[in-house]
Amino acid sequence: MERLGINLEKEPEKGRDTTPYKETMVHNTEDSHPDHEGGNEDQPAQAQPEENPVLSHDQDEMGQPDTEAQEGEPSSSNEPEQTQVLRRSTRIRRPASDWLYYVAYFCGGTIGLVYSNNLGQIAQSLGQSSKTTTLVTLYSSSSFFGRLLSATPDYIRAKFYFARTGWLAIALLPTPIALFLLASSGTASALQVGTALIGLSSGFIFAAAVSITSELFGPNGVGVNHNILITNIPIGSLIYGFLAALVYDSHGSTGIKSMTDSVVCMGRGCYYLTFVWWGCLSVLGLGSSLVLFIRTRRTYQRFEQARISSNIDS
Repeated sequence: MERLGINLEKEPEKGRDTTPYKETMVHNTEDSHPDHEGGNEDQPAQAQPEENPVLSHDQDEMGQPDTEAQEGEPSSSNEPEQTQVLRRSTRIRRPASDWLYYVAYFCGGTIGLVYSNNLGQIAQSLGQSSKTTTLVTLYSSSSFFGRLLSATPDYIRAKFYFARTGWLAIALLPTPIALFLLASSGTASALQVGTALIGLSSGFIFAAAVSITSELFGPNGVGVNHNILITNIPIGSLIYGFLAALVYDSHGSTGIKSMTDSVVCMGRGCYYLTFVWWGCLSVLGLGSSLVLFIRTRRTYQRFEQARISSNIDS
């Protein structure tokens, strides 16, 4: 074909850059004689080569998965509101809530524990020494049922939801009632009723405290946070026990001396002021729990709504 004067250009390979080849062909066309046979056939080389449809299609397919992946991933800004609330609700406390919770426990459950430690001496001062075993059994049984009642919020959650800090306030209510009852009456029935109420309240608080600590401070480090909370037990035992000892010894003149020269106080006056002071402190704890409930109830409601919405979506 070359002997006949016909130039056949080789088609460039697909996918290979043809820019240098195009520039060479344009230069040769300008230098060639116009009367040369086949010279006019070089003119198509001046036109831009057509875009390779195969390469264009491959490039489009290579870029498309990235776009689809970006579209498939949910943006944090477009995340459902209930999910964001649920994530933020792992810790629902505020700085002031720490001390409110500590005071509520210090002036509630700790007083009940100190009362149980002094129960034998209280019964002796009221002339109920023979019923000490019965009173201890009554306190232990009431504390056990109080621990069982602490599961009530979770049991009735589907039908009736109430913030756990509200349940804490309800659990603290029997303690001041029982202490003021003991201060006002020294009968055996008042002693039994007061012991049962204090045991019920203390058992509920001791069992519910772990769940409340987890909700207020978050699940991470719940063991450390709860151990910090219960430091009020030895502190409260020291303070409340020392207060009870001062009142008891101040009424020692009305008591009798035992064989070991220790004063045994008898009468209502031995623990009257102690019950009054403990009752006032338990009212302080009740007030702290109420303020804590007011500060956290809206967050609890949002948390519960987010949990329900997430369960419905799933």
